[in-house]
Parts: sequence; structure tokens; C-alpha cells
Amino acid sequence: MNKTKAGYVEGTVSIVINFLLFILKLWASIISGSVALAADAWHTLSDSISSVVVVIAAKLAAKKADKEHPFGHGRWEQIASIFIAVILAIIAYSFLESSFRHFLDKDKVEYGKIAVIVTAVSIIVKELLAQYAFYIGRKADNSSVRADGWHHRSDALSSVVVLIGILFAKNFWWIDSVLGAIIAIMLFFAVFTILKEAINKLLGEQPQQELIDKLTNEIKNVYFDDLKIHHLHIHNYTSHKEITFHIRLNKDLTIEKGHRVASEIEEIILDKFGMTATIHVEPLKY
Repeated sequence: MNKTKAGYVEGTVSIVINFLLFILKLWASIISGSVALAADAWHTLSDSISSVVVVIAAKLAAKKADKEHPFGHGRWEQIASIFIAVILAIIAYSFLESSFRHFLDKDKVEYGKIAVIVTAVSIIVKELLAQYAFYIGRKADNSSVRADGWHHRSDALSSVVVLIGILFAKNFWWIDSVLGAIIAIMLFFAVFTILKEAINKLLGEQPQQELIDKLTNEIKNVYFDDLKIHHLHIHNYTSHKEITFHIRLNKDLTIEKGHRVASEIEEIILDKFGMTATIHVEPLKY
């Protein structure tokens, strides 16, 4: 499955199911007067909003490279992930503030069977959606879909917290306010996770040692001399990846020979790893 189709499929499924869950949770929160259930409901609606962003980003990221964007538009996935994180952060702050206010007012909530049933259904459905998004994201290597999966996961976990709180609500008047705050903190953690991945890719990545070893071994299959590969950097444009690094060659080689060695290594990397390489040649000093 390609990145565009992955974004469309996962996003559409997410939008429909999350909107239905939102209506169900909001109804239960109105009946019970629970701020925690209300927070959970709007958290679920935010999933639908983020899924709309995923679908739009998939469309934009699929655009081919042009004069203004020679490396393509794949980084729209990272931009979408950041936008999702901002939505989550706003919602988290809102319910943290609301929970604090309810705690100061000593508001007590009476949960009923409806709240238990709705919360249990939400946990199951949201975790299934999270697993589906993670699977699609891994298969298509789509970061915005994986970010949407974390959104689903955080919603499932928040519903678990709500369900636990419901069981103890009769004994502790403050449980609903505390649950709302816990859900908000969980949302902030999801924001951190999503932003970390997106920003790392936008800023540029240091290659993992595993990739460096694979590159070295692949080159050694052709060149037996120690090329002294170093100073590696990956520039990830999602749909297009570039890698730059330095090699040290025998200082007695001609410029033509050094250029030929570098060009052949670039062809190997493009063929074996699907990355466009740019290599800087340095003289090897023994």
C-alpha cells in the first residue's frame, strides 16, 4: 500500500468511527454530568479532526516534485503530524483547566450503567483503531498515519482511566476532576511523542548504526580498500531520501578515478537502499 492510499483509507475509517463514538460519549457525559467523560468525548472528536488532516496531507504529499519543490512534497506528512499535536495540546490544556476548576468547586458526579457500557465500548473500538493505524503506518511508512494511531491509543488509555474512576466514584467525590487531569496529562505525552518524531525528520536525522554497517558492508563487496566513511547525514523528504557523507581515498588517485569511485558508490546506494547519495571525497593520510 502506498502512502497516499494509506492516508485515505485510515483517515476515512477513523473519521466515521470517531464521530459515532463522540456522539455516544457526549450523550453519556450529559446524562452523568462528568467532566472526564466530556473530555473523553471531545478527545475522540479531535481524532476525527486529526484524521481529516491526515487525508488532506496524504493528498498534498502525493504531489510530484516541481521547480519550487525539487525534493517533492512528502514533508506534508510531518507538517500534518505537528498540526495534530497542536490540536491535542489545545484540548489537553482546556480539560486540565476544567478539571482544576471542578476540583476547587468540589463537584461530585454520579455515574450510571450507561457510562460504564459506553466507556468499555470506547476502549475496545479505539484500541482496534490504534492497532489498525499502526499497521497501515508501518506498511506504508507513513508518519502522519502513525501519529493518528497514537491519537487513537491515547483515547483508548484515557477511557481506561475513566472506567477505573467510575468504579471508585462513590467513595471519592474528587475522582472525576482527577481523572480529567490525568487524561489531559496523557494527551500532553502524546503531543510530545508526535512532535519528537516529526521535528526529528524535519531537522535531519543521524543515521542509525545498523544502516551505517549495511552501507559499509555493501560498499566493501565492491571496494576492498578502507574508504573511511564518515560524516553521514540523512535528509528525509518522506517520498524521497537523500544521504550525504565523506569518504577518504588514496591521495595518489587521479581526480577522474576518485570521481568514478564516488559515482559507483552512489549508484550502489540508490539501487540497494533507494536513497540519492552525495559523496565528498577527501585524501587519505596514512
